[in-house]
Amino acid sequence: MPEPAVSYFPAPDSTRLAYREVGEGRPLILLHGALGDGTQWLHHGHAEAFADRGRRVILPDFRGHGRSAKPRDAAFYPADVLTDDTFALLKHLGLDDYDLGGYSLGARIVIRLLVRGAGPGRAVAGGQGMQQVLGFGGGVGRMLRRIVDATGPLEAGSADERFARWFRSGDQDPVALLHALESLAPTPVEDLARVQVPTLVVMGTGDERAESVDALVAALPRATKVSVPGNHEQAAGSPEFLAAMLGFLGDGD
Repeated sequence: MPEPAVSYFPAPDSTRLAYREVGEGRPLILLHGALGDGTQWLHHGHAEAFADRGRRVILPDFRGHGRSAKPRDAAFYPADVLTDDTFALLKHLGLDDYDLGGYSLGARIVIRLLVRGAGPGRAVAGGQGMQQVLGFGGGVGRMLRRIVDATGPLEAGSADERFARWFRSGDQDPVALLHALESLAPTPVEDLARVQVPTLVVMGTGDERAESVDALVAALPRATKVSVPGNHEQAAGSPEFLAAMLGFLGDGD
């Protein structure tokens, strides 16, 4: 599928945020993972599959990611700002009847949206367990912090040095990304108990986050769990993950 045109809207603080759309029909907002952007769902074929099923698929880029603005000032990243931005997108598009999905970082924001009162018909949260929802973990954030705080050259061939080289090869800004990740808000278990949206929780069998996925499923009153093959990266693009989403969310009608 050719990459769709990028559209923009202003966040409540006027930060310029990007999104793409494919297809027509019942809206489905898909939220991407850390260090990526909305094209994640294009590359894996998810967006095209849903568009073919009569869906209007909306693919935002979080602030600090993709084609959205990447301010370096920490003041642009208050707590839970990525959730605020997604609520702003819903308002911008005038959506009140829609479905919602996310993977990894995107799933964290799906959960934040639900506990803060978002009302999708159905929701999908992939690649996150209770530990992540509670605010623990964050290996990518720790690596970004080491790169940003480094006062001298990184050790040649180290994971941090390879990561830094990857940043330099594209248009990623580690400072902006770190601010975005550090803005994430934890979600207490008691808040999850209030969520009444049917939610599919998907986890790769080889993902280290699987250790706490059952606790997340138990805490969400209307959650269903599906396990798919692969680790954190592999599961996102697996045909089993797409099949689980299609089966749970259904067609556009």
